[in-house]
Amino acid sequence: MPERSVHTASLWQGEEIYRSELGALTRLTADNFPILSGLSIKRLTLAPGAIREPHWHANATELTYCTAGAALVSVLDSGGHFSSFLVSAGEMFHIDSGALHHVENVGADDAEFILAFRHERPEDFGLGAALGAMTDSVLGNTYDLPAADFADIRRSTTARLVVRREGEPEFPSGAHFGDPHHFALEAMAAPVDSPVGSARTAREQFWPALRDISMYSLRVREDGMREPHWHPVTAEMGYVHEGSARMTIMDPDGTLDTYTVHAGEVYFVPRAYPHHIEVVDSPRIHLLIFFDQPTPADIGYRASVSAYSRRVLAATFGVALDELPELPFTASDPLIVSRNNPLEP
Repeated sequence: MPERSVHTASLWQGEEIYRSELGALTRLTADNFPILSGLSIKRLTLAPGAIREPHWHANATELTYCTAGAALVSVLDSGGHFSSFLVSAGEMFHIDSGALHHVENVGADDAEFILAFRHERPEDFGLGAALGAMTDSVLGNTYDLPAADFADIRRSTTARLVVRREGEPEFPSGAHFGDPHHFALEAMAAPVDSPVGSARTAREQFWPALRDISMYSLRVREDGMREPHWHPVTAEMGYVHEGSARMTIMDPDGTLDTYTVHAGEVYFVPRAYPHHIEVVDSPRIHLLIFFDQPTPADIGYRASVSAYSRRVLAATFGVALDELPELPFTASDPLIVSRNNPLEP
């Protein structure tokens, strides 16, 4: 296997755009992970009392999974629709492109988030930087105040990204209620559940807010395997939260890329490229898998052979009819299968 693959990169060692005692923000975009198309990813950590400042994304929706900690998230959508809600580990939130939002660590421990964007080069604007773009007079006119009232406010068009809260957090009265931006993914009954793995699905069917992005929380044990498959109309970007796995991707020219991904790494599979996932060197793997469609679909190898007669399959695979294995009929792909055979070197 090659030591490096064009399909993988480390998010933990990605481009670092912020780091201090308040937290860190790293990213993988098409600038440092060239294979990305239509998707990109960031990792945000916040210390207790730290705030990802109010900001918006000019060209991409955001879909975020909280891996640790507790946070207050606020969203101001167009038309003056404001909402605020609490997010904890195993929960998610969705932000439309252009919507103003903030993320505030309201717990006693560090918080961590994996953020996916529906663009390979997402663009951000910070509220503080946007205010810095305007003169004191313009701001005074905007807020019906004297221009001199803004003289002492920090003026810069460079976003601060992460800031410190003074005192205790303030919770809006509705923060403990349900919200369309919020989805408790790990609390749902797994749509795909087997003795060797499971998949919980943040997609339009279960979360109507999703219109151009979705996510699977996939867990596979070492005695299981993600069946070889492809996605006809969506690319796939996966983040390894726990464990390690071997993957094989096939390019249209017949080239095979087999590699191992570890915790903190990201892989990308272009639309309709066949690939598979199996656990190596760990008892299980947990993947956060993002798609550039609200309802991802796949075609697996099991259902594929069930679609054709044995004579067609024998001719296709270049074997005599009596040498063709007794392939089981599968009307619907199982997604996760048992690994009954030993792991090949």
